[in-house]
Amino acid sequence: MSGMGDKLKGKGEEIKGKAKQEYGEHTDNPEVEAEGKGDEMKGKARQAVGKAKDKAGDIKDKVRD
Repeated sequence: MSGMGDKLKGKGEEIKGKAKQEYGEHTDNPEVEAEGKGDEMKGKARQAVGKAKDKAGDIKDKVRD
């Protein structure tokens, strides 16, 4: 997956996680809330991977020039 793809998928996971957390809070369901936190962290990690891929690509392009 490309850097942009990882960043987009990660943002989607982060948003899904935040929504789950809110749902868990409002329904008094700590299990769903915890799942949401996990999804959010997973999304942030995927976004970081995407940024790293983009940065590596930029460096690779600079080396070629």
